Amino acid sequence: MGDALGFKKYKRATPKYETVEKRVLHYQEFDEKVEEDFINKQAARCMDCGVPFCHSGCPLGNKIPDFNDAVFKSDWKSAYEILISTNNFPEFTGRICPAPCESSCVLGINSDPVSIEFVEKSIVEKAFAEQWISPNTSIERTGKKVVVVGSGPAGLAAADQLNKAGHQVEVHEKNTRVGGLLRYGIPDFKLEKQVIDRRIQLMEAEGIQFICNSEVGKNISAATLKNESDAMLLCGGSSVARDLPIAGRNLKGIHFAMDFLEKNNKRVAGDNIDFSTFDLKDKNIVVIGGGDTGSDCIGTSNRLGAKSITQIELLSKPAAQRTIKDPWPNWPMVLRTSSSHKEGCEREWSILTKKFISEDGIHLSGIEVVNVSWELNQQGKVEMQEQKDSKRILPCDYVFLAIGFLNPQFEGLLEELEVQLDTRNNVNCNNYQTSVPGVFSAGDMRRGQSLVVWAISEGREAALAIDQYLMEEHARLKSNFASALMI
Repeated sequence: MGDALGFKKYKRATPKYETVEKRVLHYQEFDEKVEEDFINKQAARCMDCGVPFCHSGCPLGNKIPDFNDAVFKSDWKSAYEILISTNNFPEFTGRICPAPCESSCVLGINSDPVSIEFVEKSIVEKAFAEQWISPNTSIERTGKKVVVVGSGPAGLAAADQLNKAGHQVEVHEKNTRVGGLLRYGIPDFKLEKQVIDRRIQLMEAEGIQFICNSEVGKNISAATLKNESDAMLLCGGSSVARDLPIAGRNLKGIHFAMDFLEKNNKRVAGDNIDFSTFDLKDKNIVVIGGGDTGSDCIGTSNRLGAKSITQIELLSKPAAQRTIKDPWPNWPMVLRTSSSHKEGCEREWSILTKKFISEDGIHLSGIEVVNVSWELNQQGKVEMQEQKDSKRILPCDYVFLAIGFLNPQFEGLLEELEVQLDTRNNVNCNNYQTSVPGVFSAGDMRRGQSLVVWAISEGREAALAIDQYLMEEHARLKSNFASALMI
């Protein structure tokens, strides 16, 4: 490493944010720019640790010590080349990845881990600014065609890899714009959509064809696309939201989180949609679910002028730091406070929602909740126990259900192709190939609801499997080390 004692000299730091008062007035990203010296010092904190556990912590197997060393030496072009060798879209992961690599950082055993995600974003933005990223228009073509269904992170990563291997790639997206979850599930204040557009323009210039308003299995035949291609990849995501079927569920004001986020993203993008359903100005909001999607609902509700926001979670409040149950280098179940939380909300844990309440029988006016505890029973299993005399009503005008997704939608695409499902109703695959020869699947549709970084890894590995299927001994793609171990 360039500075063997950098981890002793410098403390962990990331860019400061615009003040809450200013950032809730817009939907742009709000981290402030920093000087290169700031980034160099953060990269210098990367230790010469011998066994870099960050490699295995990252689903992509990113060569983190290598690009950190290059950044410390101000060899930014080498840093970019190292980074892009394993990650197709560091501008996405550098913004929205929860950074499992940082949880595996050796420095994190007894200190703050290296700011890996921040360094990653800095590298790719430097590469764009210096125009080192340009389309490759001289790819040698194989004559093979692959249809990719879904333009989320898995579909985009697979399309990019397959195109680099020389195959003709056609991506179908059911919405009006490309990006899937990246565009419609993640608010602009976390990922501005011009970042996606910039990458899509590059991919189009390299020969990838994107077809929007194409819902395969509904307004276009899946069988026809299969017959017109040499291979097909299904990356439709996990789209069936987990519901809360309790009394009062039919009241107006109760919405799935992703429906809310998608419509607001479309509104922010300038789409002509009816957003009157979500009149949050001076309203009381309850978000059910303590994950990232719930956090996104909080940030969005604050920007829409909500009067109050309460986030409730069924599970117990996580510890502030690792416990014996969360040993390094595993991903720790610790309390995480996002920038959206800091913009204003109340958070409660160990809360069970019993029923939705209405004063007029039509509109939501509150939810009945009860405190719970999690205790071991005689069989050693954890059981939920309702706490006596803790029942109460939380007044609210809107509830957003951010409690995850169950599985992909079977009707349409999967039904028409007659692919087999696994025990969790995800697409059943063998090395990413479904029960239908020549039809593959990747991302949340195959592995279940997961992280964007895992979706990119899945897309890369599925592209490898497809390339091998199409070309046999002449396959051109190679696996990432970490991903290859965790297929």
